[in-house]
Parts: sequence; structure tokens; C-alpha cells
Amino acid sequence: MKLSTTLLFAFALAAFAQAEPDRTSLPIAEPTVKAITTLDARDAKAPPRFEIKPPAGAPNVVIVLIDDIGFGHSSAFGGPIKMPTLEKLAKSGLRYNRFHTTALCSPTRTALLTGHNHHANNAGAIMELATALPGNTGIRPKEISTLAEILRQNGYSTGAFGKYHETPPWEVSVSGPFDRWPTGSGFDKFYGFIGGETNQWAPAIFDGVARAEPLLSPTYHFTVDMTDKAIQWVSAQQSLTPDKPFYMYFATGATHAPHHAPKEWIEKYKGQFASGWDKLREETFARQKKMGIIPEDTQLTARPREIPAWDGMSAQQKKLFERQMETFAGFAEHTDDQVGRLVSQLEKIGELDNTLFFYIVGDNGSSAEGGPEGTYNEMMALNGIIGKAEQMMDHIDAWGDSTTFPHFAIGWAWAGNTPFQWTKQVASHFGGTRNGMVMHWPKGIKARGEIRSQFHHVIDVAPTALEAAKIPQPKVVNGVKQRPMDGVSMLYSADAPNAKDTRNTQYFEMFGNRGIYHEGWVACTRHSIPWLMVPLPALQDDVWELYNVDEDFSQANNLAAKHPDKLKELQALFLKEAERNHVLPIDDRRSERFNAAIAGRPDLLNGRKTLTVYPGMIGMLENAFINVKGVHHTIEAEVEVANDKTNGVIIAQAGYFGGWTLYLKDGKPRHEYNYFALERTNIGSEVSLTPGKHLINYEFIPDESKPGTGGKSILSVDGKKVAEAHIPKTQPYAFSADEGADVGIDAETNVSPDYKPGPPSIFAGKIMRVTVEQK
Repeated sequence: MKLSTTLLFAFALAAFAQAEPDRTSLPIAEPTVKAITTLDARDAKAPPRFEIKPPAGAPNVVIVLIDDIGFGHSSAFGGPIKMPTLEKLAKSGLRYNRFHTTALCSPTRTALLTGHNHHANNAGAIMELATALPGNTGIRPKEISTLAEILRQNGYSTGAFGKYHETPPWEVSVSGPFDRWPTGSGFDKFYGFIGGETNQWAPAIFDGVARAEPLLSPTYHFTVDMTDKAIQWVSAQQSLTPDKPFYMYFATGATHAPHHAPKEWIEKYKGQFASGWDKLREETFARQKKMGIIPEDTQLTARPREIPAWDGMSAQQKKLFERQMETFAGFAEHTDDQVGRLVSQLEKIGELDNTLFFYIVGDNGSSAEGGPEGTYNEMMALNGIIGKAEQMMDHIDAWGDSTTFPHFAIGWAWAGNTPFQWTKQVASHFGGTRNGMVMHWPKGIKARGEIRSQFHHVIDVAPTALEAAKIPQPKVVNGVKQRPMDGVSMLYSADAPNAKDTRNTQYFEMFGNRGIYHEGWVACTRHSIPWLMVPLPALQDDVWELYNVDEDFSQANNLAAKHPDKLKELQALFLKEAERNHVLPIDDRRSERFNAAIAGRPDLLNGRKTLTVYPGMIGMLENAFINVKGVHHTIEAEVEVANDKTNGVIIAQAGYFGGWTLYLKDGKPRHEYNYFALERTNIGSEVSLTPGKHLINYEFIPDESKPGTGGKSILSVDGKKVAEAHIPKTQPYAFSADEGADVGIDAETNVSPDYKPGPPSIFAGKIMRVTVEQK
């Protein structure tokens, strides 16, 4: 009897150990264990340890996402920029030449990370432009879970490195909440930046949810730093748990502006773009045909009249433009080199063959946000201010270094999107939405070095990873019923080059630019142009175009007049998809949406007009701070100094490329307003503070009630006015994407050249409080 009981128990344990858990409901439920009645532990049999493991053979998953690079930029897709790592993976993997994004960064990223359309994720535009309307709130709904969360709850280690840009900006503070930060969204590890861009030489970085202060040096570069951290993480993870697969999201800030690259990488391209963007476009087009990247019958689309011809540029302009493109090319090749370091480490630890590796060459088309002549300070463009070549000529030799925050001219963006029309933000045309993608998985895909032309979208990456891992899309996650993914797996195409497309329909929309793909046809309308801040036509007056993209790869032949019924059919389908995904109502506003009051999104301060801050409060982003841009406001600082030579920053907002600062220099209070690093208004006392406590007041009185207004700048000490000047103009909508307000220090970069950034700027006295108040 005793023997049979033991055998039965052993069989039960074996059956329990082999049972496949229900992965459709996450977290996976622990099995019920019967109570043990044996008195002595020495005589008892322990039940199997409950441990969640992925299905046998599940591959690692790595997603590399490059920012703001076009279909026609990289050498692997016929472009002029050498990207040997991308080429290496393409030779032993697959290139997809009909892969699509959303035309803008945050929306593409949320679609990539979840497998759901961007409006369904409430990410109709970048997080900083969120509104109160469904489809644009910036808050991912609970019915949508990230791929990271799904894989983590199925036994994967998960890590994210680089750019995130999915956390609502009003939640980026010590008050949280943190469930929409990377580590609250399924990632065990995060090292990177939260906003849309960062200074590559002096980034604003988080490790998890805590501010990290990387050790800056003349050779520091963020892409190198994030690669170091990614390599360290995956190496340690595999060393400690070699049987546990990992999921890594490696999203570089490159090649988004600012175009920051080590000089030696820029110099590699010296003189290579002297022929200009029109010629570069023709050369790229020829290479693409020769390589088979595009069909032989593809037509090169015409240059829009809004994009100037290279031949019409002056010698001065051409000199500037050449340097802009040399810098961008060096930036891109340097980035690919860092990806190469990661790939080499995966090879070294023996994990590359069983890693499903997606190398996505762009989160949208190349960016034309620099304007017709580019800009030495990209924050100008984000504020709707167009740069001029004469403002930039003195910066040519420094282009790409820490004294610049540059972006190239629109002609280079257009050439980078060869052979397509338009650029980033223009979701109506493939120039804004088509990006190269390489999929690499030697253990799971037999084909090598081939091209795939099935029509796919960034929402298809998550389902592909789940199919490869043999993990079902969950129906319930953390008690919440899940919305079925919009994406479909791409694995069917891996070893079947002629397989019929499984993505038959896909809508596109960004700032009123909209389109719909359906079974080989595209209907679309371009509503706005990124660099033109002009009154827009009524949405209902937009003119639609029609393309048979199964036969017309580049959208060169508009068939709207020839097939009006097909156009009406697709327009109706767009509205149907728009309603299903919360695209309506369409919002074509741009820079003005940086103002939370105009956009109607949440504001951390909830309408308060007074904020008192204290030492140690640093990195407060603009959505977590009083809005002082162009409005009547005061700053009152209560300080104590030990002597009349005290130096340091009392409070500063943003940095070298625009912002303001209140500080002491040789014991004398000063205030500086920095307008895009182009104009500075600095006022100060002629008398040093005496030892003891003092009250320092600053007041700005605007000339007009409008964005960008100038105004009076007044500084007082202990109730007595000590300085006054007039600020000609102010930054209208945003100071910085990543540098916030700091008390007692000016971190990252310095607003004023009167002091150095970081520790040298620390206030040497004592700050009791600083109160910022809107009047």
C-alpha cells in the first residue's frame, strides 16, 4: 500500500511538472497544492517548485530602433551612409522593403511596444502634445499591455536602453505615478531618457526612475554610454541565468536632432555631399534599383515646390548644408558602430543565433523639422521659428559638437527618403512612414540575404515576437480584459518570399496628414507641412490622392481622377478605421499644443499659479513646473551667504540652448534670459551681498499677451530694485525636451556662460526656498 501511494504521488508530480500553464491569463496562476499531512519534514515529499518559464526553445528578442533616419539613408537600403552592422545582419537575415511606421516618434514607439495602433494607445502625436481627447490623451489604456509585460510574465528578463518617450510628461516627477515609466511597463531594467530627444554630450538620464548622473568627459557620448549599459546588463543576465531568455529594447537617441557626433566620424564624410540633395537622390535611386531594394519599374518622385532646388542655393548656403549632411552621416555610422558592439557581444556569449533581432532603421521618415536651411539650435524649430543660414555660418566648424544643437535642412531629409514623397510628420505618403527593417534569427529562419516585400507595419513586430516564442496573445493581464492586437505576425514571410500579405489594411494619420492602405491601394491627403507654420485648410477641403502601390512602389502616379469610385471606397474605409481606433476628431494643431492649458491635458500643478521649491529639486520638466514662458511672473529666493564672494545658481530652467537662470557671481545677484543661445539678456547688481540672509526678487512683465513676447526684466534685492532691462523676445512654447528646472545647481548644460554646468554651478551659500509665481 505504501509503495503504490508513493508511485501515485510521483506520477502526479511528473504530470504537474510537465503541464503547460495557461498563458492567456497573466500573471500565470500558481497551481493549487494540497495540504501535506505528514508530521515530520524528513518523511515528506516537497511539491515541485512553481517557476514560470517560457516555452522550450523560446528565442531572445532584441529590437533596435534608430530615430529619424530615412528609407534611403543607410547603405543596406541603397543610401550613402555606411552602416556595416546593418549590412552584416541583412546578409544573414532578411530585408523588408515595405515596412511602415506612423510618421512620428512617440506614436511609432507605442505601436511597436504593444502591437496596437497608436491612436488606440492614446498616442496620436508625441507625449508633449497630448490633449484631452480620446486617441491623444497620452495615457495607454489598461486594455493594452506592452510586449515587455507579456514576455516578463512568461519568464523573460526585460531591459530597455536609450530613448523611451512613452511616459506622459506630467508624470515625470518624484510624485509619479510610475506605472507608465519603463520599469512600470514591463521592463526590469531601464537606462535612458524619458523625453523626445537629449543632448548626446550632456544627457538627462534615468536609471529606473532615479536621475543618473553619467561621468561626463570630452569623449563622453550617450550612444556609447547606453551601449555599455546594455552590454553589461545582457552579459550579467546570461552569466547568472543562461537558460532564461531576454528581451532588449535598444532605442538610440540618434539620429534625432541634435545631430551630435564625434568629429572623427563626421570627417569620414568630408566632401561627399558637395553635389547636393537633388544629385544625392538620383544616386541613391540608382543604387536602390541595382541592389533590388526597389522594383526596376519604380519611378523617382518629383521634388515638391516647397523644397528648394540645390542649384538655387548660394555658395554660403551650400557650404553650410554640406557640413550639415556630413555631420548627420557621421552620426548615423557612429550609431551603427555602437549597435555592432552589441551584436559582437551577443556573438561572444553565444546568443546571437537564437536571438530574434529586429533592426528597424527609423521610427518615421527622415526629419524635415530643421526647416529650409536647417538650424544650429533645433529647439527653435520645435517652437516654430525658422533658422537662417546667416545665423549659423560662425558655427560650421563646430557643427555637431557640444556648442551646437543642430538639425539639417529639409532637402537632406527629402533625399534621405528616396524614392518617396515628403518626410517625417507627413503620414499621408511613404516618405513619412516607410522605413527599412532587417529581421535576423539564424536558428529560426533558413533564408539568408533575401528581400521581403510583404506590406507590414510596426504593430506587427510584437505579434511576430510572440509567435517566435510560442506565447499566445493574452486575453487577460493583471485582471483586465485585453484588446486584441492590431498587428499580425510576419514570420509567415520569412521562408516564403512570395507568400500573400497578411496585412491587408492599415490607416495612417498625423497632424491631419492621413491615408489608408487596403489590398494594394493607398488613398491619402497631405494636410500640413512640418516646417510651414501657416494657417491650414479646413480638413473637409483637403484634396485626396489615389495610388495603386502594388504597381507603383513610390506613389508616383496619382490615379484619383481615373478611379473616383475606388477613392470613395477607401475614404469610407479610412473613416471606419479612424472611428475604431479613436483617430477622430483629427487635431492638426502643432507647436501651440506644447502649452498644457491650450491642449487641455493634465498639468501636474493643476492650475496652481504659485510653486515653492527647495534645494535638491532638480530636473523638473516643463509639465511639472510653473509655466513662465511669456507671462507676467516673479521669482522670490530666500538665501543666506557666508561672505561677499559667494557663487552659484539659485534656480535655473533648461540650459545652454535656451532658458533662464538666477545666480550669484562674486556675491552679486544676476539674472540671465537666454533666447535659443542666439541672444542673451543679463542684468545684475553692482553690489555684492553682505554676509547673512537676503531676499532676491526677479520680475518679468510682458509687453503683450502672446507667445514669444518681449518684456521688462527687473531684479531686486531686499526690496530695492538693483537692475532693469528689456528682453526683446522670449521662447514661445518650449525651453527644452529634456533639461528641466534645477534648484541650487544648473545640471546638464549651463544657461549662462558666467558659470560652468553641473557641480561647479552648485550654490555655495544656503537656499531656504524659491517661490515662482504667475501674476
